[in-house]
Amino acid sequence: MTTTVAHGPDRTTEIPAEADRHRAPSLLDGALHTDLTPEGCDLGYWFRAVPEGTLAGDPMGRTPDVTVPGHMLSEGPLRRAVMQELAFRSMAEEKAARAISYLVAQAPDLSGMDFYTTQLMDEARHAYAFRGHLLELGVEQADLENTMEELAGADRDAVLTPLEEFGLDVLREQRDYIGGVITLTVLVEGVLAPTAELSERKWWPFDPAAAQIERAAGIDEIRHLSVGTTIVRRHLEQRPEERERIGALIARGTELWARLPVRELTLRREQLYQQGLEEHRDLAGDYEVWPGRRLADTTAEERMLTAAQWAENTQRARLADMGLAP
Repeated sequence: MTTTVAHGPDRTTEIPAEADRHRAPSLLDGALHTDLTPEGCDLGYWFRAVPEGTLAGDPMGRTPDVTVPGHMLSEGPLRRAVMQELAFRSMAEEKAARAISYLVAQAPDLSGMDFYTTQLMDEARHAYAFRGHLLELGVEQADLENTMEELAGADRDAVLTPLEEFGLDVLREQRDYIGGVITLTVLVEGVLAPTAELSERKWWPFDPAAAQIERAAGIDEIRHLSVGTTIVRRHLEQRPEERERIGALIARGTELWARLPVRELTLRREQLYQQGLEEHRDLAGDYEVWPGRRLADTTAEERMLTAAQWAENTQRARLADMGLAP
């Protein structure tokens, strides 16, 4: 199903459902069930679907009527929590954009080159949007870089830098295209996507602008996960002897993840958010962060463990779709 957008008297653009901000599935559902190909998500698809469907003309990915509520402009745990999250997310997306340049350069076919060119643009836009919301929250442009460093520099060094080093060894040093696709699809986006889904859900009652920015980024991530899965699945169908090597790469990456302080980072942020939730419980009302569970009734530990379970389910589904089910 597509949405038709008019352009003057005789021109129309069809927006695919998975790229439409109103009809796209959640990131979790899309990551589990959407099946897309690099040929289907080429440059033509991107120029039709993303600027007008996902973004609807706004590079931040928001609707024109959304504003930053006054309580998010006042110093407190909610404001600190969202700023820490978005500074970290912006740093992560920047590193992803830079790493994807190697996939563009090494793609063995034009469909892969074109697709990863669009993903590079997506990741750069995400970093831009997350930085942009920090400005909307009152950070001065001249102070932005230093503020981000204060908010998330230590977490970047502890979590993102080791992941970047792992990925660059695969992409830059080994020039391993399919290994790079695996690293990005399974070990980075496949694990971080559920955390992004939780972030979108938990900010709706308090900072709808942040939630909408997350929503637009999540729609892009559905496409990234699905197309990356298709590329790996095709590779293994054509070269089944690669299964053992790729399995070993995933095992090394999973071992690296287990050594990183991701749990500590997530729990610390959720505890800060919890303080803000307690302070503004009235704004949460009866809003359900997932079916049957009111946000106001959740704890930091529960949200963290739920996101971890989502990550495990998403990763298992991606591996199964690739033909790498454990």
